[in-house]
Parts: sequence; C-alpha cells; structure tokens
Amino acid sequence: MPLPDISHLQYLLLAALIDGERSGRQLRAALEQQGERKSGPAFYQLMARMEDAKLVTGRYEQKIVEGQIIKERVYTASGAGVTAFETARDFYAALAARGVGLEGGLA
Repeated sequence: MPLPDISHLQYLLLAALIDGERSGRQLRAALEQQGERKSGPAFYQLMARMEDAKLVTGRYEQKIVEGQIIKERVYTASGAGVTAFETARDFYAALAARGVGLEGGLA
C-alpha cells in the first residue's frame, strides 16, 4: 500500500471539512485544537495549495461584523479531497491494525 499523497496538515483540514463547509477561521481553530498553529498568511497559502491541488474549493462570503462588511473565505472538501482523506485514513488504520508504528517497526 503506497504512502498517502497528503501531509498531516492537509489530512487534519480535510477531516474538519468532511462534514461540511467551514470558514478559514474555523479551520485555523481546528488546527490549533490539534496543536498546530499557523499564522494567517501561512494558513491561507496552505489552503491555496490545496485549492490548486483540487482537494478543496473556496469561495468568499460577505458578513457584517460590528457594522463593517467583511469577506470571509469558506472552504468545502472536493470529491478528490474526500478520496485523499479516506485513502490516508485507511492507510494509517491498516498500519495500526498490523501493529506497525510510525517508525516502521512493530509497536
């Protein structure tokens, strides 16, 4: 079974998007809950690469916050993103079932 094509950060983001769309703010919070902190620019560069790879789609949504109109980026996992997430999940589940740790040896 080949290694997954997505990074651990991409996996975490896709996992957060499996149940539906999320704003960039919500996705950054989901990463922080897993101990991953990204600056705004680094996060949106990562999301842009995921869009380029066709793992997610993004759109802008206008909101009014404290009387100010803002644009918020909202993301959805694409079909390819869901497939990549499921492939990675199944890969690591199969390793765990065989008792193989991340170091390549038996756990």
